[in-house]
Amino acid sequence: MGWIFGYFGLQILIVLILIIGSWFIWDRRFRKKHGKQVPEGFFRTNEASIDPTTKKKLVVYFNPETGERFYKEE
Repeated sequence: MGWIFGYFGLQILIVLILIIGSWFIWDRRFRKKHGKQVPEGFFRTNEASIDPTTKKKLVVYFNPETGERFYKEE
């Protein structure tokens, strides 16, 4: 009976580790794509939007070499 609790406890622990790890990876990936300093090689586009959570205007910058987009807060 004790091995059943250990088996399911291990699965719950693994799922929790995956959830917490994915949260930190997602957050880091998003933070890298917006801010106030535009990285080198990015060019301003005519595209702009308002972030619904922070109500800040975001202007889109594009890097033609990599295809990446960067969102600058204004």
